[in-house]
Amino acid sequence: MASSLHGKTVVVGVCGGIAAYKAAHVVRGLRAAGATVHVIPTPSSLEFVGRATWEALSGNPVHTGVFEAVDSVAHVNLGKQADLVLVAPATADFLARHRQGRCEDMLSAALLVATCPVAMFPAMHTEMWQHPATVENVSVLRQRGVLLPDPDSGRLTGADTGPGRLSDPEAIVAFARAAISAKPRDLAGKRILISAGGTREALDPVRFIGNHSSGKQGFALANAAAVRGAEVTLVAANVSLPTPCGVRRIDVTSAAELAAAVQRESARHDAVVMAAAVADFAPAGAAASKIKKTPGEDAFTLNLQTTQDVLRTLVTERGQETSPFIVGFAAETGDAEKDALTFAREKARRKGADLLVANDVSRGVFGSDNNRVHILDAAGELLVSGEGSKESVSHLLLDRVSEIMNNG
Repeated sequence: MASSLHGKTVVVGVCGGIAAYKAAHVVRGLRAAGATVHVIPTPSSLEFVGRATWEALSGNPVHTGVFEAVDSVAHVNLGKQADLVLVAPATADFLARHRQGRCEDMLSAALLVATCPVAMFPAMHTEMWQHPATVENVSVLRQRGVLLPDPDSGRLTGADTGPGRLSDPEAIVAFARAAISAKPRDLAGKRILISAGGTREALDPVRFIGNHSSGKQGFALANAAAVRGAEVTLVAANVSLPTPCGVRRIDVTSAAELAAAVQRESARHDAVVMAAAVADFAPAGAAASKIKKTPGEDAFTLNLQTTQDVLRTLVTERGQETSPFIVGFAAETGDAEKDALTFAREKARRKGADLLVANDVSRGVFGSDNNRVHILDAAGELLVSGEGSKESVSHLLLDRVSEIMNNG
């Protein structure tokens, strides 16, 4: 299946900050995903990464000033031809200049003619990010439709630590993939809680009972929801993927930890999407030390107990006034009597969630970049089916969630 960026043109703007070197990984990732990439560095950014690097990585000539490539009117055509304009890093100075609509260089001029989605990924010291001027500039740009997620928190230049770190390059590429296929910000103002990954239930200090979930579908959902304007909280169970841009992340290990996090957070969210593979069973008690194999022993008995049904608990305990929209996931396999969809229909009626996303995992979707799903209502009726990348499946589900939440 072709990448979601195949045949797309992405303009990457690079501003003059120490994080400019990370943009090289963004350009490489975009090209690997199939995009045609044009890099427009600001003049000051060339103090950090040179023109030759950008030309080698993008495979296209690089210009910085409006008086370069005048014969092709590059400062107009690059912006008009782009399917996405992505600025990483976006400095405090550049955010201020774009808010004012200034266009003294190639990048700022290209942005003023762009009619495609525009995404900016800020990077600056914490004090700059939190300064009232920057806060106001960010607010205005977001109101104009610029996709501008919060920066990460972490190590900055020198010994400083705090919010202002450029998002992970892999997360920026994932954001770009979702932004190109996203609808306008139809989830703006909505708060969405998403669980992802697979829980691990400790057997002893060394071993655990787990599952094959990679967390890719849940992370794709979080990324897509953020692109569409939602405030997203992601409860991640044993997932090594980079946090989607602008998403608040809570890491958990076991089913009990995931249940506690979801129940604690759900009341302040408008929707809860339970995409995690939560264990149905856990050892009755984890051993304090490693369980040893006894010589001559041919079998070992493991006592299991059922875990809390997090989805069913959410449905039964939600209030009348503050009742989040609830979406469940059902990873099913068929048997000699019933197919996976039949089991999913039964689960939809039993769980009572507003929507249930079912997929047949016997075909090996765990860890894959693609998925095939059936979206059912609370009565088990099939609403829509879809197959494709996990990004496209995410938008298929969010289309339905948005339609119901916004139209009642």
